[in-house]
Amino acid sequence: QVFYDSFEESFDGRWIVSDKDDYKGVWKHSKSEGHDDYGLLVSEMAKKYAIVKELDEAVNLKDGTTVLQFETRLQGGLECGGAYLKYLSPQDAGWKPKEFDNESPYSIMFGPDKCGATNKVHFILKHKNPKSGEYIEHHLKYPPSVPSDKLTHVYTAILKPDNEVSILIDGEEKKKASFLSAEDFEPPLIPSKTIPDPDDKKPEDWDERAKIPDPDAVKPEDWDEDAPMEIEDEEAVKPEGWLDDEPDEIDDPEATKPEDWDDEEDGEWEAPKIENPKCEIAPGCGEWKRPMKRNPAYKGKWSPPLIDNPSYKGIWKPQEIPNPSYFELEKPDFDPIAAIGIEIWTMQDGILFDNILIAKNDKVAESYRETTWKPKFEVEKEKQKAEDEAADSARLAGFQRKVFDVLYKVADTPFLSKYKHQILDLIEHAETQPNLTIGVLVSIVVIILTIFFKLIFGGKKQ
Repeated sequence: QVFYDSFEESFDGRWIVSDKDDYKGVWKHSKSEGHDDYGLLVSEMAKKYAIVKELDEAVNLKDGTTVLQFETRLQGGLECGGAYLKYLSPQDAGWKPKEFDNESPYSIMFGPDKCGATNKVHFILKHKNPKSGEYIEHHLKYPPSVPSDKLTHVYTAILKPDNEVSILIDGEEKKKASFLSAEDFEPPLIPSKTIPDPDDKKPEDWDERAKIPDPDAVKPEDWDEDAPMEIEDEEAVKPEGWLDDEPDEIDDPEATKPEDWDDEEDGEWEAPKIENPKCEIAPGCGEWKRPMKRNPAYKGKWSPPLIDNPSYKGIWKPQEIPNPSYFELEKPDFDPIAAIGIEIWTMQDGILFDNILIAKNDKVAESYRETTWKPKFEVEKEKQKAEDEAADSARLAGFQRKVFDVLYKVADTPFLSKYKHQILDLIEHAETQPNLTIGVLVSIVVIILTIFFKLIFGGKKQ
């Protein structure tokens, strides 16, 4: 291993908290819930945090395999915030530990980030363009999602000498990518050979219309643009029994003026309206009008048909010119890692970082996963399973209680009085053995259906 911190000892004196005014969040040396294992804890909600650990010796990412690994436990879940690490460039790039902030230059940023539509395990590298000298952030495309639970998870990034990077969550590979592939990083590390000429302008006579109105087309003489879309159906006949003199609503005959109604203060009292009961049995009430139908003569506004444009030249694009920033690359030119920083903004507290590792061999990282992460994870998983089962049992018990309450009400229904004693026996039996609830429901349904059949068919054989 090149660097390892288990946080069994306090971070004071080893990690440096930023003095910048923006970073008010308090870091704590704290046990992981349910374990004797310590970690670095984000202790307050809705704060910015920044802390950094300088390495004894910078790590050269161009030399063989490099493994970046750490554990994170979101003890309060993660609705909006980051839980990633920044692997910082040497200080001669322009930063100081006490002034560590989001502008401090880094080589790689790696870890969970979740807020709104963002839900991903970042892998971002900063790479210097040898032509322009500019540092560009290159984001891994389609990164894996953040596990949505409160268990301890271990995140691993393996940078390989063949220009590949593998992203593992809990030891399982979730993403493999090539640093030199335009399909895997946005923007790609290697710029395109050509770019659109910024000085090229579209000619004024350039015609991009694929179709044009036929200039020779003439509106037909019988085309009536003023014809309405709908007309009255002249063949419609008023339904027999239509009540022309009856309104749709009438005053409620049972309504009475309240005793405390004051005409001077409350205005003239009017009875509330109800639907006219005569209209319920009649085809309709009030003035009858012919319904509307689609006008067969309707054609709408005339427009000439479209034809192929003889002057069409296609969609204009500026011509391509050689890209002055283009370069060829056999391997990424990573800056060394001189420090590890955590610089995050989060709405949640309870984020615990632990077992931060940098190694030059993925077997070393695997060994740490087996010995430091897996035992904790298995304990947490079993506890979560037991809690989920208890919650499911409580929900089922609540459902069964509601079912029993309904069944007791059903037993009191008058038309079931002859069978009340039989139904109560079934319910009481089910209450002592809740797994019989569904069977009891079926039995009571059978009883009710039996009664209905007797009422309908009079006990005759069918």
